[in-house]
Amino acid sequence: MTSAWDLLIGALALMLVIEGLLPFFSPGAWRRVFERAIRMSDGQLRFIGLSSMLAGAGMLFLFGP
Repeated sequence: MTSAWDLLIGALALMLVIEGLLPFFSPGAWRRVFERAIRMSDGQLRFIGLSSMLAGAGMLFLFGP
C-alpha cells in the first residue's frame, strides 16, 4: 500500500520530468515562451496559474485515486 507521501513524491517527480521536456527537446521554443511570460502582466500570470491549478484539481477529481 502506498502512502500519501509516496504519491506526492511520485507526482512531483513526474511534474519535473514533464517540465523538463520542452527545454530538453526545444531550447529555443522554451526561451520564446519565457520571453513572452516576462512581458505579461501580473494579472495575466495569476490567471494562467489559477487556470492551471483548477485544471489539475479537476483532473485529480475525475481521475484521481
